[in-house]
Amino acid sequence: MAIDRNVRCLSALSGAASNRVLNLTAIGLSQSENDSHRDKPLLLSRILNNSIILKHRLRADEADLFVPRRALATKIIIPFERTDLRAGGRSMFVGQRGFEQLLKEIGNYKEDADMRRDLLVLRLIDDIPSLDPFLLREQLRSNAIEADASYFELSFADQQQMYDYTAVEIRRLTALASGKSSGKGDNATARMVTAILSSDVSERLEPLRVTLNLDPDEFCEGVFSWRGFIYYKWSLSQFWPNLIKCLREVKAITPIGPPDPVQKAFFAESKNKIIRGARVNSDKVRNILSVYENSYESLIEQHDPRKFREFLLSAPELFLEIGEKMGSMTHLTSFWQYRFPAGSPKSAEPEELTAIFDDFMRSFSPEAMAA
Repeated sequence: MAIDRNVRCLSALSGAASNRVLNLTAIGLSQSENDSHRDKPLLLSRILNNSIILKHRLRADEADLFVPRRALATKIIIPFERTDLRAGGRSMFVGQRGFEQLLKEIGNYKEDADMRRDLLVLRLIDDIPSLDPFLLREQLRSNAIEADASYFELSFADQQQMYDYTAVEIRRLTALASGKSSGKGDNATARMVTAILSSDVSERLEPLRVTLNLDPDEFCEGVFSWRGFIYYKWSLSQFWPNLIKCLREVKAITPIGPPDPVQKAFFAESKNKIIRGARVNSDKVRNILSVYENSYESLIEQHDPRKFREFLLSAPELFLEIGEKMGSMTHLTSFWQYRFPAGSPKSAEPEELTAIFDDFMRSFSPEAMAA
């Protein structure tokens, strides 16, 4: 492993968005009294289960660590001091050259089976485009990996940013329950929003559990699903304007110097495929979100909880599809803004532009590319 000199202050990652950073260090410290967290770890190596995992845009000097070359990688940072992240840490990438040997050395495994299990988990994490907790949980569960619920909570930063958006979503429900209109700052809505975003499935939500006729375990799953769809609706509203701007710039960008005929044809075709892939993904995301919205409307407008109840119980199956499609669009947006920040020239060497376009097209499904 190399000393990570690029992360000047790891503590800054503790407030990062849920789709970029999985701070196992912070989770471990906050869950020190939680027996379930200890008994159902995400990673069996105690060292790795107290690391920081993040989706990282590779720099030029890091790209050669991989065959084939890639633009986005999953980075694992092992802090020198769990309680003082300012001390820095060491880092490695999932899938880099020699990764399995690095994992064996740093993980301090007593059993080969434990290492194989952690290697599977890390490869599953690397296979998804973001670390949003809903996509991550379903990716693991669909591969028979169970971990404690504490690993799949929204970051505090996301909870804060989502609060007002969620309040708008919930206000009609609390008005229905109370029989009167709810104002912007009403206490019932505030309590429910806090409970839903913080994973606090407590007596605050008991009337809703009774209304939906769910047992406690089903209700915990249902609230997780509900939180997920609110999260995806909020995320889409946040990055959509930036995605549109980036796609316009993708369409307009030109390589430095005159491209040869093969390159010219490639750039024209690639631009169309990227724009088409983003459109197909966004349409699919909106279609999935409309299923949630229709079931929620049946609860609010028709006072019929059955459709919403059925949706909540089946919703996790949708997280893989919606999370992967959202992840590919956020990757395009974040990488483009990183490489071509506002005010910078929108041009690049043909070889670099080819690599960028190839990476974007690989992030979309074959179905989206062929649409």
